[in-house]
Amino acid sequence: MPTPLTADRLQAAFWIAVALAGVWLLAALGPVLSPFLLAAILAYIFNPLLDRLQRFGLPRMAGVVIVILAMGGLLTALALVLLPLLTQEINLLMQRLPQASAMIGERLQPWLQQTLGIQLDLDLASIKQVLGENKDTVQAVLQRLYASAKVGGSALLGLMVMLVLVPVVMFYLLLDWNQMLERIGNLIPRRWHGKVAELAQRVDAVLAEYLRGQILVMLILAGYYSLALLVAGLPQAISVGVLTGLLIFIPYLGYATGLILALLVATLQFQGMEPVVAVLIVFGIGQVLEGFLLTPFLVGNRIGLHPLAVIFSLMAFGQLFGFFGVLLALPASAALLVALRELKARYVTSSFYAGGAAE
Repeated sequence: MPTPLTADRLQAAFWIAVALAGVWLLAALGPVLSPFLLAAILAYIFNPLLDRLQRFGLPRMAGVVIVILAMGGLLTALALVLLPLLTQEINLLMQRLPQASAMIGERLQPWLQQTLGIQLDLDLASIKQVLGENKDTVQAVLQRLYASAKVGGSALLGLMVMLVLVPVVMFYLLLDWNQMLERIGNLIPRRWHGKVAELAQRVDAVLAEYLRGQILVMLILAGYYSLALLVAGLPQAISVGVLTGLLIFIPYLGYATGLILALLVATLQFQGMEPVVAVLIVFGIGQVLEGFLLTPFLVGNRIGLHPLAVIFSLMAFGQLFGFFGVLLALPASAALLVALRELKARYVTSSFYAGGAAE
């Protein structure tokens, strides 16, 4: 019969193996788990609101439906802001194509010839001649574009599946959230239950601080981009700025969407390079503001992470798990921080740290 010390070591080895297997599964099944992971994140965020609605006497089923409909309404509102803006800019682009062609002929061609010695001739006959002389190259490029289009179609299909699957998974998670937590709690060994429950409460408090800090960052950036683009004289400045700020919660997507839209609007003004340079400066300052000031100090300080630790965690989780790794970097780091603080407390009270004899 194993001694208590040996049994403890066996249990510790078992749980370490379970944790490592969980990390490996997250990395290996990332694309499959993405909708479930996103639904779990949303369920965690909205569950306190649902509990509050229940305390007001609303049935949980009705509360779940209201929460999901409210989230869908918010996404629809964002789409109603984005789609008219895109439609307007595309229509403006089509209307100004002749003007763009004339501008290329009047400004770009002479500049290329004088500065770089490049003779650029964009008449139709020249284009047909170039295509005829490089038929094989054109076919290869078209084949690559076709392959990319198929990949893009698969990505679009995956996005549509996620849009359908996430609300369904979120519905069932919210409906049974408290029962699932209770079942998970019942699986924890009784002698560890109190400590695990305490750590879970501390992690929950840290994550709540993270969400508050992230919302504050979003609001500040929405105001900054709106005001800065308005000062730069960009049409649709407030729409682009608010959209960029609200989408900052999704790493890369919010910043890239706002930058592309702003550059498109600036380019279609045909007022030289000044509007384009102004947009690049605004978004460059915004990126520095977000990455090195707002996120490290407003989010990192709230969850107890040093600004350098925030930057490192974003890079490390992004490298390991891709897009969703960046999305989960700060909350996961906050949870790990709670565990590391507990390990540190155990370490400084151990006989090994004190220099005494091993127990």
